Amino acid sequence: AEDTRVTKTLLAHYGITTPLVAYHEHSNEAVRERMIHRVRDGQALALVSDAGTPLVSDPGYKLVQSAIEAGLPVTPIPGPSAVTTALVVSGLPTDRFFFEGFLPPRSAARRTRLSEIAGVPATLVLFEAPHRLPEMLADAAAVLGERPAVVARELTKLFETVRRGTLPD
Repeated sequence: AEDTRVTKTLLAHYGITTPLVAYHEHSNEAVRERMIHRVRDGQALALVSDAGTPLVSDPGYKLVQSAIEAGLPVTPIPGPSAVTTALVVSGLPTDRFFFEGFLPPRSAARRTRLSEIAGVPATLVLFEAPHRLPEMLADAAAVLGERPAVVARELTKLFETVRRGTLPD
C-alpha cells in the first residue's frame, strides 16, 4: 500500500485483516524482490493506491515491471483515476487532453517544460505537490498566459476542493 495507515482504515471497514507492506516512491529493489518471492510462493498480492488508480504518476510501475520480468500475471482492477476525475470536474474541454504528470520542481526547468507543451492543442492535465503549487501556477501564468485553469485536490475524498479561474487568478 502507498500509505498503510490509509489502506488499513479501508480494510478495517470491510473486516479485512490482511497484513500490509508499505510500497511507495522510496521503496527499493529489495522490497520489490520480497513481493515477487511472495507471489512465487503462492501468495496473492494487491497494490493499493491512496488516490485513484495506482501507477499513474506513481512508482508502482516498477513493481509491475518486476512481476512481468518474473513471468507473473498482472491483473488491473479499474478504479477511479485522478486524471479523468479532475478532467471531468474541471469544466474544461474533455475531447482532447494531454497528461503531463509532475513538472520539474525548479522554476527554470518547469518554465522550459511548460514552453514545450504550450502549443499542445488540448487541455493540459498536470500534477503538483501542494507546497509547490503557488510557484507552479505563477510559472504557468508567465508561460501560458491568460488561460482557463482549475486546481482540484482530494478528489472523491472528504476534503475535495475545486477552484476555477484563469492562471493569473
